[in-house]
Amino acid sequence: MSTVIETKDLCKTYIVNKQSNNVLQNVNFSVEEGEFVTVMGPSGSGKSTLLYAVSGMDNVTAGSVFFDGEEITSMKDKQLINLRLLKMGFVFQQMYMMKKLSIIDNIILPGFQAKIRPREEIRKDAEDLMRKLGIIDEADREITEVSGGQLQRACLCRALINHPKVIFADEPTGALNSKASGEVMDRLLEANRMGTTILMVTHSERVASISDRIIYLVDGNIQGELHLGKMKDDDLSGRERKVRNWLGEMGW
Repeated sequence: MSTVIETKDLCKTYIVNKQSNNVLQNVNFSVEEGEFVTVMGPSGSGKSTLLYAVSGMDNVTAGSVFFDGEEITSMKDKQLINLRLLKMGFVFQQMYMMKKLSIIDNIILPGFQAKIRPREEIRKDAEDLMRKLGIIDEADREITEVSGGQLQRACLCRALINHPKVIFADEPTGALNSKASGEVMDRLLEANRMGTTILMVTHSERVASISDRIIYLVDGNIQGELHLGKMKDDDLSGRERKVRNWLGEMGW
């Protein structure tokens, strides 16, 4: 496998009331193509900041980020926008859907913006994704007319519409009930099994247990890693116990 994400001595510092807050401190890690990696840690440990830094959504203070072999920390804004549009997909706890568009129009919008495929092909892909995720009947509804679980599945469809190399997921189940959370977990796992690399942040032991590897972040530093390997269909409860025990050792 080739390396799709790599950081070298990555640092991020915020200045608040003339005081330096070192959110990330010399972080070095990599993600291989096809991996499902989860970042965990206490609140304020830098998890979301790390996600935004490696996806080019946030500037870094020092160090380097490589995405698919390209050094992105020195890219111009337009280059980063194109990179995110063509090679990255995003799923957040907050849905960030456009209120004036229907569910399917929100999903196909990044496909239209990419301008690399015919509109008919993009719409067909969107319908196929919605059908797989069980929300095809909601295609023409407004975002206020569907449940949180249905909306999050629509966000996952949107993240997949341009066939991204990596999906970045920041607390994708944080606002969902257990049933909707399980549905999103299943779809993330399915996307990974189809070859999409996933880098996810979560506080949930159960959600983290579907990943191949967990990175534990404390005060902007990687404190440990847990290698779980690929998920098997009947292996969730055992993996969740393993994750819980390991997090206890980490001081969770």
